[in-house]
Amino acid sequence: MAVRTATPTTGWLLRGTDGRLTAWAAVAGGVLRWTETRPGGPGWTGPQRFDVPGLEPRLSIARTPQGYVHLAGLRRRAHDDGRAETDVVYTTQFQSGLAMTPWRSIGTPYGQDWQRADQIGAPTVVVDSVGAHIVVRNAGGGVCARRMDVRGAWGPWTDIKGSHVLDTVSAAVTDDGRIELLAPAEEFVLRWRQEEPGGPLRRVLNTPAKPLAGSASSAPAADGRIAHYWRSAADGVLHVQTPDAGPDGAEAPAPVPLTSLGGDGQGPVASLRTELAGRPCTILAQRAPSGRPAVTAFPDDAPSEATWQETGEPCVGAPTLTLDAANRVVLATITPEGGLRVARQKDGEPGLALGEWERA
Repeated sequence: MAVRTATPTTGWLLRGTDGRLTAWAAVAGGVLRWTETRPGGPGWTGPQRFDVPGLEPRLSIARTPQGYVHLAGLRRRAHDDGRAETDVVYTTQFQSGLAMTPWRSIGTPYGQDWQRADQIGAPTVVVDSVGAHIVVRNAGGGVCARRMDVRGAWGPWTDIKGSHVLDTVSAAVTDDGRIELLAPAEEFVLRWRQEEPGGPLRRVLNTPAKPLAGSASSAPAADGRIAHYWRSAADGVLHVQTPDAGPDGAEAPAPVPLTSLGGDGQGPVASLRTELAGRPCTILAQRAPSGRPAVTAFPDDAPSEATWQETGEPCVGAPTLTLDAANRVVLATITPEGGLRVARQKDGEPGLALGEWERA
């Protein structure tokens, strides 16, 4: 079964409440799911296919502090009168390997205006200390958001501003539960952040840049900060920006410098923080021009030491990174034929040494 990924996403491998990993892949009109047979592996069940008529082949996935997994996507359905109905839909998995909740619609910012609804971007789901947020690029090129409260009820769509946004928004959450968003725009990278856990999303300083559409990702970084990644539209070079924040969570009112991470690649980069040989390190994975995954690992305080190495076989979309129940680094990819491939960190070896690739 071929897997089509219209816009890659990196966070598609997550650990559940029982320690088992679950991998997800979007296909036209549905979702594929693989589940570890036991925490830490080896062995997988799946893929199971879940049909969602009209679902576009692009998912956003987020894990709650309790280990629940929210999935969000964009559904487009044709009506007999020629009208195309577009809405944002979501589901939740409460336990690894068990049934998900029915897919539910939360509409769009445009109600019954199907023409404008058809112009929104793919949704991004992110979870703060209170509940889930779903964020979309709106028809005017800004950003709209809808949030879930502690009882699981969705509030109204709100316009959180912005302009000339190119595509999907990326998001991440700090250790204390504050969301940060990044949106590539024509002449800037736009950002929003919560100044306190559960608070409103507020705009912060734009970063002058010409980012490549479809290349943004965000992930937790050192010192309770968020790292935002994107590629330059001119040459595809990967950049990272890690804003400083004051003790009250507010960002310091000064431009944030960019760091080039080199390495030819495509799409967004997956990021994971862990310790290697007793040192806090950042691990990145991307899809190289050859189509194979490429990986680098470097100390948090030395991104200039990033050196990329290709591994495995060609993949579609973006690779993903996580830690398994044994706290080992796990790198996973989806093959063009729709197969899951997994490589785990070798036990007892220094640095980032990956074992043989496993076919799930």
